[in-house]
Amino acid sequence: MLDTSVLQGKKAAYFTLGCKLNFAETSTIGEQLRSYGVRTVERGEVADIVVVNTCSVTEVADHKCRQAISRLVKQHPGAFVVVTGCYAQLQPARIGQIEGVDLVVGAQQKHQVVPLLMHQLLGADMPDSTSDGEGWAEACSHGDRTRYFLKVQDGCNYFCTYCTIPFARGRSRNGSIASLVKQAERVAAEGGKEIVITGVNIGDFGRSTGENFFDLIRALDAVEGISRYRISSIEPNLLTDDIIDYVSHSRAFMPHFHIPLQSGCDEVLRLMHRRYTTDLFRQRIEHIKAVMPHAFIGVDVIVGTRGERPELFEQAFRFVESLPISQLHVFSYSERPGTKALEIPYVVDPKEKHERSQRLLALSEAKTRAFYNAFIGTVRPVLLEHAPKGRPMHGFTDNYIRVEVNNTPSLDNTLCNVLLGEHNRQGDALKGTIMND
Repeated sequence: MLDTSVLQGKKAAYFTLGCKLNFAETSTIGEQLRSYGVRTVERGEVADIVVVNTCSVTEVADHKCRQAISRLVKQHPGAFVVVTGCYAQLQPARIGQIEGVDLVVGAQQKHQVVPLLMHQLLGADMPDSTSDGEGWAEACSHGDRTRYFLKVQDGCNYFCTYCTIPFARGRSRNGSIASLVKQAERVAAEGGKEIVITGVNIGDFGRSTGENFFDLIRALDAVEGISRYRISSIEPNLLTDDIIDYVSHSRAFMPHFHIPLQSGCDEVLRLMHRRYTTDLFRQRIEHIKAVMPHAFIGVDVIVGTRGERPELFEQAFRFVESLPISQLHVFSYSERPGTKALEIPYVVDPKEKHERSQRLLALSEAKTRAFYNAFIGTVRPVLLEHAPKGRPMHGFTDNYIRVEVNNTPSLDNTLCNVLLGEHNRQGDALKGTIMND
């Protein structure tokens, strides 16, 4: 058994890049270290331990990871630096060459960060931390008491041609419904009101346990004390009519969906090895709007993938433009080593890629503004979040409209009915007036 006293009294700094799942996992690592007497550094302090949780979804993400590691090494001289996550899984040797890095732990061994750290600090023999093991580890982040991120699934079996996630995170796996319900109950006991369900491919939930995502959301919906759930991202081919219909009348699941499209052109979807067509995607969007006209729908799109000739992008743009969606998350295609996409001959010029991205971003802004405008003058429930003294409070409606209200500290982590007014000065929220019941 390791001598945990080696951690007692130490200070740790944490830095996370990438997805909400990464934030949930970093939070869990922090909880584990706190249980051994490690406290989080305060502003201006130098840490004894630095944990960097990395992303590798694009070449830009890789660059940001390297920059962050080097910056943190300088900010915390002498600290023991641990780098984990997807970039650590895919490029452990490159990270290990960065001056100041002491330990590299692959994404699939992220749950072993703390024991590996203790092994190193004690000078004990180290097990291999970048092997191909695919264990399951619970993760639930709570950066504030308002919104938690609950990991329900990890890994992916899809192997889309542009993506390295299956190589970084391994095959699809999950916790049991019973264990996830217990985590939700702990969130409720801590005063948490909202849980965002996260994972790599959450609709594929159940491969490890023989269960399914529909049964999971029904079980979570029954947890007392949780007022809101949001489904972070779900593949269109796994978002069934049963799930949509259930959300439309459930107790706590919000009318808010995030659905990756990636391209609005069937030929490009085929090149990507996506598992649906634009017809199926439109059916899903139209079903949501039929049963929840007020629902917020966010959509992921990738521009400039190999094979996306100009006429195919125009076709994709027109398709996206025609959808009754609320927001686009636009990503520029990035060449990833080892992916099948590199075998596709047509390459989009970087300047053209940028222009396509800007067009989609402008379309997204217009759609989001139109969605917000449709609810001006209505009253909707808002979960308010703490704000520093003198600054307005913010929160989100059930259908994910960001709202700004006057600062009333007693309303932190409280659900209030709010009359939605005009856009604020920054244009990123609607001004709200709290309605007295």
